[in-house]
Amino acid sequence: MAKGKGAVAFPASALQQANKISPRPLLEQGFTLLELLVVLFIMVLGFSAISINLSSGTDTLEIKSAAIDMVSALRYARGQALVSHKESTVSIDLTENTYSVSGRGKTYHIPEAIDVSVVTAQDELEEGVANLRFFPDGSSIGGRVTLEKDNVGWQIDINWLTGASELSAK
Repeated sequence: MAKGKGAVAFPASALQQANKISPRPLLEQGFTLLELLVVLFIMVLGFSAISINLSSGTDTLEIKSAAIDMVSALRYARGQALVSHKESTVSIDLTENTYSVSGRGKTYHIPEAIDVSVVTAQDELEEGVANLRFFPDGSSIGGRVTLEKDNVGWQIDINWLTGASELSAK
């Protein structure tokens, strides 16, 4: 073999070893169908465990989102009472799972799977509708709204003196 620039010399024994065919027969190379099925089964189990965890997280997110929306409506009603110097009311329809703010034409829906309960003054309850009233000085009738779904619950406390709404996990 000529030795020049860029030429590499290999010993003859190395070339002979590289040209040898693998001593393993063709049947022993690769994976069996059974091995592939076991791997696929393990992957399916893993993905199903992940999807179960994700679906339980969406339930928690759904109820928390509904609670945050209701707190926003209560705070809006209090702000409107302060600004307009008129009473403002949040009406919660317990049979339809909806609520509305006085002065707004929109009705807000709470998902059917969420149980809603309200504690307020007896005068503010009428045929499945509970009213949470805010006065021009910022105070309110007071009360508590509880949202529950399965084992998850959120509670909104409305302070009668300040009218402030506070959200907490139940």
